[in-house]
Amino acid sequence: MAREFELCPGRRVGGDQPCFIIAEIGQNHQGDLDIAKRMIRMAKDCGADCAKFQKSELEYKFNKKALERPYTSKHSWGKTYGEHKRHLEFSHDQYRELKKYAEEIGIFFTASGMDEMAVEFLHELDVPFFKVGSGDTNNFPYLEKTAKKGRPMVISSGMQSMNTMHQVYQIVKPINPNFCFLQCTSAYPLQPEDVNLRVISAYQSAFPDIPIGYSGHETGIAISVAAVAMGAKVLERHVTLDKTWKGSDHQASLEPNELAELVKAIRTVEKAMGSPVKQLLPCEMACNEKLGKSVVAKVAIPEGAVLTLDMLTVKVGEPKGFPPECIFDLVGQKVKKNIEEDETITEQAVENHVKKVKC
Repeated sequence: MAREFELCPGRRVGGDQPCFIIAEIGQNHQGDLDIAKRMIRMAKDCGADCAKFQKSELEYKFNKKALERPYTSKHSWGKTYGEHKRHLEFSHDQYRELKKYAEEIGIFFTASGMDEMAVEFLHELDVPFFKVGSGDTNNFPYLEKTAKKGRPMVISSGMQSMNTMHQVYQIVKPINPNFCFLQCTSAYPLQPEDVNLRVISAYQSAFPDIPIGYSGHETGIAISVAAVAMGAKVLERHVTLDKTWKGSDHQASLEPNELAELVKAIRTVEKAMGSPVKQLLPCEMACNEKLGKSVVAKVAIPEGAVLTLDMLTVKVGEPKGFPPECIFDLVGQKVKKNIEEDETITEQAVENHVKKVKC
């Protein structure tokens, strides 16, 4: 079973702990602080464990030409990609205000550090854990520096290979054992045939000592619920207040009613996973009393007769007698009283039943 660790104060992940649900606000706040707060409140009200943003120090994430590139998309907030990103980027003080707000309403707050300087700021901000976005998972110097901060890490694996993920494990594990991997496919929105949930099982086999989770960009909630049923211990989904808003992530995001339904479905599935022990449960007793079958005499059986299979059948009987799985064990046993045709075979009718009839 995957090792547990404390991802946030008082909240462990892995093992038999409930799935930790991250509402990825990202930059779906449209660059508006009030909308960001509304989204944090929405995540809390819907039952998510954490509200997450994306923090960049733009000159450290992009080179000059990338920032100067014309950006004419319908989702653009500026003429160049740099103008677009600056519109969506909150300041350090705004991040402090958002974190304070999250603390006031009782939901964990963090962000993906999209470059090394962003990680430095988030460390100063004292977020409970670092989220490593897929774009930095193969950025080994970044991973090493982030791991050395000592905070738990959640590492997405979009655009990566299994070989790269083994390298990531080998880099992070000796420095910081408190991390997990999320299966992820970096497409927005993600088509079902590209989800590859079986990678969750592959990760569980390859990295049995860390929790495994799922970061989804698909539409709807069914696939994410399936991921939890497969053992995902951390789940991340993008959220929005309105899928029709400008921005490339909104279409692959969950609106409030969907997020609430997802959280509810996950908690229901977790209850349903239950125990691996198969046995007659107390809740089944009424059905068993009403419809459970017993071994019944197919013909009249005289006292002293040795039971043969052709003397016996199985029916819903009154009173209850030997259950059907005992029918072969009854063969060869001697009866100590007359048994009428269609009468239930009870323990009192069979000699030495405790010793000789296994069931």
